Amino acid sequence: MNSASADEKKRRAANAALAFVRDGSALGVGTGSTVNHFIDALEGHRDRIRAVVSSSEGSTTRLRAIGIEPVDLNDVEGLDLYVDGADEANRDRHLIKGGGGALTREKIVAAASARFVCIVDDTKIVERLGRFPLPIEVIPMARSSVARALKRFNGRAAWRQGFITDNGNHILDVHGLAIDDAVGLERELDQIAGVVTVGLFALRPADLLLVATDAGVVEI
Repeated sequence: MNSASADEKKRRAANAALAFVRDGSALGVGTGSTVNHFIDALEGHRDRIRAVVSSSEGSTTRLRAIGIEPVDLNDVEGLDLYVDGADEANRDRHLIKGGGGALTREKIVAAASARFVCIVDDTKIVERLGRFPLPIEVIPMARSSVARALKRFNGRAAWRQGFITDNGNHILDVHGLAIDDAVGLERELDQIAGVVTVGLFALRPADLLLVATDAGVVEI
């Protein structure tokens, strides 16, 4: 069997997520290369969706290009479904997200959604989270103090220089973590003064992973 390209796997996972979009639903849309395929696939389903909330300016631009005008999360009672990707995922459906810098809005939209379907290719599945550097969004004035506080977690924090989030904040990427207790670590990191959002999605994990492989799409 020929191996599928990374882009083809992303497209497979994105297309599989369409099966979870119900008529008349309010939909949350995430950010990233796999989600871009999902947005493109939504073009033929615009009339089925009551409202769409976007997690980033980039996704908003892409949605508008296919004729979907996102609404503000404050203008809907809640979301039926959130579709997003991940930088890493384990079989407990805990995720590392934020490689694209949209982690804060992604976490807000995930929390507001009844169901969170995460679309990834099989290279993103790991036994232990932490190989991918953990993004943390921080208030700019707290960047150095947060980096110092992170030393006790045995991680090395690197400032993502030249990058500003859609919320006007900075990103620290924490390297060298071996995350055995994702829920506990997320809670601890959330308490550091100056942290806006941690890129661990464990307290509110994905409800379903759609994992694209050479053989097809697997559900976890």
